[in-house]
Amino acid sequence: MALVIETEGALLPAVLDLPEGRARGAVVALHGAAAGHRDFFLYEQLARLLTPAGIAVLRYDRRPGADGHDVPLAVQVLRRQLGDIPAGLWGYSQGAWAATAAANDDVAFLVLVAACGISPARQMRFGTAEQLRRHGYGPTDIAELTHLRSAVEKHQRGNLSRSEAQAVVDRAASQPWFPLSYVRRQLPEQPGGWADMDFDPALSIAAVSCPVLLFYGETDEWMPIDDSIAVWRRIRTVNGHPEPTICRLPGCGHDPTIGGDSNLAAVSPLYSKTLLTWLDRQLSVPEPR
Repeated sequence: MALVIETEGALLPAVLDLPEGRARGAVVALHGAAAGHRDFFLYEQLARLLTPAGIAVLRYDRRPGADGHDVPLAVQVLRRQLGDIPAGLWGYSQGAWAATAAANDDVAFLVLVAACGISPARQMRFGTAEQLRRHGYGPTDIAELTHLRSAVEKHQRGNLSRSEAQAVVDRAASQPWFPLSYVRRQLPEQPGGWADMDFDPALSIAAVSCPVLLFYGETDEWMPIDDSIAVWRRIRTVNGHPEPTICRLPGCGHDPTIGGDSNLAAVSPLYSKTLLTWLDRQLSVPEPR
């Protein structure tokens, strides 16, 4: 079913994939950083997997510069279309941050793929260093990368002048690994531009009370999965909530796919099986006594 989500003057094309008969639950798919279109293969796979199990899936195009207001609006769309059924959020990578922050009383459950438990700045430091390692660069190059990203971060926080930070960028730009640093060749004139770089996900995690399923590829190339899992377990324990269900995916990186391929055929069977089993448990109606 084609839909449009209207939010603050923006019209977001959307698709609501419906099961045959009445839906027993619903999921809103939230976007990864580079996966803002409703037809991204992981969102399509979600719809193909869940609708035969009686679960509706809402997927939509992310608007440029989205500020998070689209998430509750998407849940409201589900309520209008499907009535009062359990609705949860499925978030991938950056979308996992958004889903965690949006998990209010209207959200029945969270399914998060590559949910980072550290700040965006720390995550990018880890991820870019890992890119260099995987491309064969050694400790000296990684130390230079760390110095580069540290200087840029200080400038973005307003703690280092543009000229000083740009000088560090200029020196690093001659290195063959510079394209893997994800640093702009010319820094903006004014600091800022990454307002949430030091955001602590633990603050959002602490407010989550609904059931949570976490997926992590064992060879994730962009985030430290052990550190992230530790944060989720610690925060949930401190706040008296049940520990999240955690599924580590062998052979998978940041995407829940085998071998790093980005297509439907490569999606991990363990991911699909675990997701279906877990959602079935969340949506099962207790038998009357």
